[in-house]
Amino acid sequence: MDDDEAFRREIRAWLAAHLTDDLRGAGGPGRENEAFPQRLAFTRRLAAAGWTTLAWPEEHGGRGASPARQVIFHEEYATSGAPSRVDHIGVTMVGPTLMSFGTRAQLDRFLPRIADAGELWCQGYSEPGAGSDLAGVTTRARLDGDRWVITGQKVWTSLAHVADWCFALVRTGEPRRSRHDGLSYLLVPMRQPGVTVRPIRQLTGDSEFNEVFFDEARTGRDMVVGEPGGGWRVAMATLAFERGAATVGQQVGFQRDLEDLIALARSTGATADPRLRERLTRAWIDLCALRSYTLRSLDRPYSSSIVKLLWSRWRQGVGELAMEVPAAAASERWRRYFLFSRADTIYGGSSEIQRGIVAERVLGLPRQDRG
Repeated sequence: MDDDEAFRREIRAWLAAHLTDDLRGAGGPGRENEAFPQRLAFTRRLAAAGWTTLAWPEEHGGRGASPARQVIFHEEYATSGAPSRVDHIGVTMVGPTLMSFGTRAQLDRFLPRIADAGELWCQGYSEPGAGSDLAGVTTRARLDGDRWVITGQKVWTSLAHVADWCFALVRTGEPRRSRHDGLSYLLVPMRQPGVTVRPIRQLTGDSEFNEVFFDEARTGRDMVVGEPGGGWRVAMATLAFERGAATVGQQVGFQRDLEDLIALARSTGATADPRLRERLTRAWIDLCALRSYTLRSLDRPYSSSIVKLLWSRWRQGVGELAMEVPAAAASERWRRYFLFSRADTIYGGSSEIQRGIVAERVLGLPRQDRG
């Protein structure tokens, strides 16, 4: 444990030496375009110091940090007010997926550029007619010699406008026994003819989500991860990698938001309302319970679905609560918070889908009829 505390002091000292005031709090949900070049530069400094791939095995260029040290890093990162990372899709989703399913050539090609934040990634899953029902994707790819030719549309693609590569679930064959057959997991370069990115303007005024159109876009035959037609298994593994120790750091950010709201309510006299005081207290208690559950269940199957259900509803509740504090309702920060929190129960796996996962795979209830 002494070693863990020394590790905490190490990351705290590094952040104190490298984090500048202009970057504190930059980025985050609903503000992913904020100070993007500066955040990218900061992420690359993190990478050069070996912090970005902390959880990766040493054999793949990481530190092989224990779960406890991963939690410590994310706690300290969030507590310091360091900016939202721009490499999280590559580091937490693509990298581990390649380590599990990729070829040696894919590992050698992509892992170093993910590790140093030299190439950024986006996720090509959702489509206009296939969001939560991911097996319904209709974007297609066909082989033409040594290239896959891709045609179709993806939507709600976070950071596609700055990404160099996309990992996309596409249909390369016809379903036989189930709709999950015939899907392949392709790695597709974004900066090429045949790829069009159109920003989607959100309620907040930002546009971190995008539509992506593939019009005979191309990628190499060797850019399929796993077997052609076996992409469903790979895609599900990627989603499992998405959440982990970083969730703890996310909750430190939640705590900071709530403390700021409480301080604002106190300074303006809004806490004179006993009903508001009770709701603020309940939000604090709920957050403590969420943190406790998260720490106890990091390595439990399907716990990420429960945590997603809990934090998304908690954030929506805090957004609603902020609109009852007059000074918060009048501020851009809290209006943006409220508006973006409306999406929390949809993106990253809707609450309906998470409840279905818990019901079927944890409680053993009958499978839902999805029509």
